[in-house]
Amino acid sequence: MTTLADRFAAARQALEDAVLRGPGRTDPGLRQRLAERRDVPAGLQALVEKIERHAYKVTDEDMEALKSTYPDDELFEIVVAASLGSAQVRLRAGLRALEEA
Repeated sequence: MTTLADRFAAARQALEDAVLRGPGRTDPGLRQRLAERRDVPAGLQALVEKIERHAYKVTDEDMEALKSTYPDDELFEIVVAASLGSAQVRLRAGLRALEEA
């Protein structure tokens, strides 16, 4: 029997590969670390934490504060990688709950 996780595994893997390891303006290693919440650069910690806990509270001011260090294209990739990491955590928790039910 195919599980829900198995059914979409290939699509999920393709998305993760594109976002975290595909070509971009930021280093793939940084994108991976942001998604995993591992060795996040000090200047990005507050943003990544906000994305993890209260994404709806990320403001234009948060982005403006980082523009002196990261251009728009890099900020976009940073936000997407951090968001994907948050989604992965929630997906795994949901799938575990379904398996246990």
